[in-house]
Amino acid sequence: MNYGTSIVATILYVAISIFIFVMWGRLILDLVVNFSRGWRPRGPLLVVAEVIFTITDPPIKAVRRVVPPLRLSGIQLDFSWSIVMLAAILLSYFARQFMI
Repeated sequence: MNYGTSIVATILYVAISIFIFVMWGRLILDLVVNFSRGWRPRGPLLVVAEVIFTITDPPIKAVRRVVPPLRLSGIQLDFSWSIVMLAAILLSYFARQFMI
């Protein structure tokens, strides 16, 4: 393994780790909105929420197009967040293998 591969793997690992952190923020924001329907972020939290949704929406929407939410009578189960998170964790694991 050469030095260039290690640098690329390290940068990829750090980027994926930040993405995983942002995905957890997305989960927390989604839970707050689901349990408190009238809640809307204001001030600095609005900026943070906008950044979180801007980063996480494209992969989640792409997965939703391939794996639509499962409708069960009165409820709807959306596995897109879980699939994106699993993919990010696996990519992080594989990037870690190429680091020195």
